[in-house]
Amino acid sequence: MKIKILLAALFFSITISAQKAPEAYQAGEWLKFRIHYGLLNAGFATLELKEATRNNRKALYAVGNGYTTGMSRFFFKVDDDYQSVFDLETTKPYQYLRKIYEGGYTKNQEGFFNQDKNTILVKDYKNKTEKTINVTENVQDIVSSFYYLRNHPNIDKLKPGESIMIDMFFDDEIFKFRLKFVGRETISTKFGKAKAMVFKPLVQSGRVFKEEESLTVWISDDENKIPLSIKASLAVGSLKADLDGFKGLKNPFMIIPD
Repeated sequence: MKIKILLAALFFSITISAQKAPEAYQAGEWLKFRIHYGLLNAGFATLELKEATRNNRKALYAVGNGYTTGMSRFFFKVDDDYQSVFDLETTKPYQYLRKIYEGGYTKNQEGFFNQDKNTILVKDYKNKTEKTINVTENVQDIVSSFYYLRNHPNIDKLKPGESIMIDMFFDDEIFKFRLKFVGRETISTKFGKAKAMVFKPLVQSGRVFKEEESLTVWISDDENKIPLSIKASLAVGSLKADLDGFKGLKNPFMIIPD
C-alpha cells in the first residue's frame, strides 16, 4: 500500500518569493486531511504552523504528521513525523526533521541548512552518521516547499499548461519539483462547494504511478491556497486525500453559497 506516497504529496503538493510576510498562511494554522485507499478509510495527515525564531529573525515551525488507522494500520502501519523551520519572509529553510515508520521501514534524520555556504549538515540518528551536502542556493525541504509554493508570487498568474519549478532536497538528493497548472474547477468538499485551482505535480511513471501526471491536487482558489483534495492513480489501486478540518487560517475560507 503506497499510503506514504500520498502523505509525502501532502507536504509538497502544494525563483524566491517576494521578500515580505506570507499572505497565504500564518502561525496557528492547522489542517487535517482524511486519506482513502480505494473505498478504505486509510488514515489521516495533519499540518500545523507555530511561531519560531532563528538567527534573530522571525521564522515559522511547521509540523506534519501522517498515520494509518483501523484495518489499514493492521496491514500497513504508518507513523510519519515531518518538521521544518523556515524564515518567515523568504521561506528559506533553517532545519528539517524526518522521522518515519512505514510498514517496517524507518528513518530518523535531521538536516541543518547553511544558507551562506549552500550546504546541509545531515544527521542520521538511525545509522549514527552525519555528512555535509552541497545544495543549490534556493533549495527547499519537503515541508517548506508546501508553504513556499502557496505564497509563490506567480501562483495566481499561471495559465493552463504553465508550471512552477523548484529545487527540493529529499533523501539526500536535490531534484527538480515541477508543479503544472491545469485550470480551475468548482468541487464539492466536506464544508460545501468551493472554487479550486487544479495542479498536477509531475512524478516518475513506472513501478508506483501509472504515468507522469498520475497525481492531481485541487487547491482553494482563494488567498489561503490550501489543498482541498488530492488524488493519485497508482500502478495498483488509487489513493485520495480530502480536507477534513482546519483552523487558524489567515484569510476567509471561501465557500460558494447554495
